[in-house]
Amino acid sequence: MDQHSPDSLTALSADDFTGQRSGARDSLLLTAQFRVGDNPIENVRVRNLSSGGLMAEYATPVPIRTPVAVEVRGVGWVSGRIAWCAEGRVGVAFDQGIDPLLARKPVGKGTRTPHYVKPIITRR
Repeated sequence: MDQHSPDSLTALSADDFTGQRSGARDSLLLTAQFRVGDNPIENVRVRNLSSGGLMAEYATPVPIRTPVAVEVRGVGWVSGRIAWCAEGRVGVAFDQGIDPLLARKPVGKGTRTPHYVKPIITRR
């Protein structure tokens, strides 16, 4: 496979868009908030996520190196730059690495069931 394929994320940092991709990518499907430059926030579908970046569905062409921000579930807002853009998808290289496993953790605390959802048990 060509390491410079237009449909792969080939960088781990926003400063080096030509480096060899390394590290594990986690294939998933989640919705995220996405902001390109100073444009309004939009929803995107994230298709894969790694510590250095992500691939998302985004139909509008975006120039390489454009600053972006994405709210990754469980991580929060992360800044980065467009690493590539092709066929309705974009690759984002994060400015700082993240822990991609945080996006997989449950959002709720799940320690207690609220009283209003517990069944009413009566004794006879």
